[in-house]
Amino acid sequence: MTIDGVQVVGTAGETLLEVARSNNIEIPTLCHLDGLADVASCRLCLVEIGPAGRLVPACQVTIEEGMQITANNDRLHRYRRQIIEMLFTERNHVCAVCVANNDCELQDTAELLGLTHFDLEAVAPKLDVDATHDRFAIDHNRCILCLRCVRVCAEVEGAFTWGVSGRGIDTRVVTDAGSLWGASKTCTSCGKCVQVCPTGALFEKGRMVAQRKPDRPYLPFLQRRTEVATP
Repeated sequence: MTIDGVQVVGTAGETLLEVARSNNIEIPTLCHLDGLADVASCRLCLVEIGPAGRLVPACQVTIEEGMQITANNDRLHRYRRQIIEMLFTERNHVCAVCVANNDCELQDTAELLGLTHFDLEAVAPKLDVDATHDRFAIDHNRCILCLRCVRVCAEVEGAFTWGVSGRGIDTRVVTDAGSLWGASKTCTSCGKCVQVCPTGALFEKGRMVAQRKPDRPYLPFLQRRTEVATP
């Protein structure tokens, strides 16, 4: 198969994103995290398939023999910029007063894509901050709904504390179907959700996100999930 005109090879069952990255072809993502199931919620990894340029999320499509993939061109770059702009304008992302400033994947992606201003009108509703937990807090103003916290809590910790409530602009990640984090009966206080958050939405009290840089990338024990072939 080819990606951006470069002939590459992959293993059956791999996704377009995995093959691209293993061949040093960068495709931006925010919701993807090695070791967690992909949900394609951010849509940053859109690529074009075939001469018609059909758009698909690279994290969801498995490779096939002879595929012709375009991962980077002006059209895709424009779409990705618009996605990042919409994420910024949907919530209150004021970087100067955010605990994740200079250590934020949303901020880094905006810089990578050359986003210097917003053409869209800001929605930016004033949302709550839940600091009822003894160690952690969540600022919904910073959340981009990547659902990493939901997935790591379910797939790695097995606590199923985090979930999703609401629709559209009212969508929120919530603990125990809407109770305050500090009142959660299922949370184990492991901190995995805080470590995988790409922005400053989830943070540890009294500690800036940038202070955990030596521990990245994310959880040392979060391994790439492997498929076990069944007969």
